[in-house]
Amino acid sequence: MGARSPAFLIAGVALLAGCAGPARMPGVIGDAAPDSLAACERWFAALDQAIDRAAVRDAQAHRLAGHPYLRVDRFLATYADQAGQGDPAFGAWIARLRALDFDARVHEIRNLPSLEWAGPGIAGGAQAQTLTADCARRLAARDSVSHSARESIFGSARVPDDYSDASRALGLYPLTSLLFEWGIAAWQRETVAAFRQARAGRRDDAAQRLGPPGGEIPAARLRDIFARVDRDALGIPHFSAADLDALFAAYAPVFEIAGTAVHDRIGVVRWGADGTPVADTAHPVVYRRLAFTRLGGRSLPQFVYTAWFPERPADGLFDVLAGRLDGVVFRVTVDEAGNPLLYDSIHPCGCYHMFFPTSRIAARVAPARELEWMFSPSGAPALQPGQRIAVSIASRSHAVVRVAVAAAAAEHAYAWLDDDELRSLPDPHGGRRSLFGPDGLVRGTERAERLYFWPMGIASAGTMRQWGRHATAFVGRRHFDDPDLIERRFEWVEPILAPQAPAPQAPAPQAQ
Repeated sequence: MGARSPAFLIAGVALLAGCAGPARMPGVIGDAAPDSLAACERWFAALDQAIDRAAVRDAQAHRLAGHPYLRVDRFLATYADQAGQGDPAFGAWIARLRALDFDARVHEIRNLPSLEWAGPGIAGGAQAQTLTADCARRLAARDSVSHSARESIFGSARVPDDYSDASRALGLYPLTSLLFEWGIAAWQRETVAAFRQARAGRRDDAAQRLGPPGGEIPAARLRDIFARVDRDALGIPHFSAADLDALFAAYAPVFEIAGTAVHDRIGVVRWGADGTPVADTAHPVVYRRLAFTRLGGRSLPQFVYTAWFPERPADGLFDVLAGRLDGVVFRVTVDEAGNPLLYDSIHPCGCYHMFFPTSRIAARVAPARELEWMFSPSGAPALQPGQRIAVSIASRSHAVVRVAVAAAAAEHAYAWLDDDELRSLPDPHGGRRSLFGPDGLVRGTERAERLYFWPMGIASAGTMRQWGRHATAFVGRRHFDDPDLIERRFEWVEPILAPQAPAPQAPAPQAQ
């Protein structure tokens, strides 16, 4: 970035930071003046104040205290020790923490009601984003050569869990959890029965059969992608945009939905005219996200697919589970060669976590009294070339009732949207607004169950929530994005397969 923008930013930064008198700054961020780093710190302080004042803070990743240009998620937090083993690893780690923060800042800046606070030199969000990226680079360069700054970063790179110890203490958790254990066991029995009934039923009972756009991805294409994938100094893979498109298409499920009413149709999430979230079902859409887990010392990719319904309709006057917006999150974890290992699913509230392991892994014995350690109502089928996984979804409750090989081609295609688009949506008043509040919850999707479930320590149980904020166990502690979620619950039945390079070796794609 040139030296022009920060010079014009002085007045806005000084005013928002609470400085009295005329704004002055000797030197600009774009040069080597002594105050350039101080100006960057003032910029982040001003930006944070504006974000918090407007209540547009993004809650997906955890901010690092004292380092406003860094955020961390549960996956990257596990690399803190490895990042301390040398400059290449530390550089790769810091780059990813910076990327998490910048990604959040982009959405926060877009969601600010006005950029007038930034001063006459900031023409709009794009310029504010550029300044943010430039300052993050400068602060990272300073902190990377400081032993004390590194130690501070390592000490701050932890993600708190989404359970309230105070609520559990107030709700007499050791006692009330016994009642919840009974309810969880009943739900698990009912779910196993539903899976058994679905297996015995007709596969053409699905009223809707929706599949991904485009044709099949050849197995050779997948092998090539994983053979030449670029990995950073931490061993985390980076896929090009084109390769990601192919991978998402390859692992995407067919959704078989047993209903045709509006509440059983999936669609685009947007803000309604009344300021509440809706799912527009005019066209079926599935939101996609790339995630990672750690297994056997390796970083394995996960492909996450979320389908949103307008509501979970009430089954009677006292249905505490009913409410606006509902959905199914389906995740595919693959090994380093691209072979599926495990499927699992939740609803966007974090509820109903189920695992569907392939024959390549086996469940470990659960610790004593860990009822919600790992619930698997069925295994996952082995897919032959050209086959696709099918997820059967019940009407109204949108419960997953079967995971099997798709027996028929999808009758209709859904479109793709990036899951991160939900972090900044157009609102009815001409601005932009995240679907998620600063606490990661979706306002307007509260369920009455929250009035009864609070002793389990989960804020507003049943409410739809943002990625990274899914607590998935009422009894115990578990998160959908725990990086050791799979490793603690499963062990290998057969060795992991390493990707085999094609002949000749294709050049690695340029990282984007």
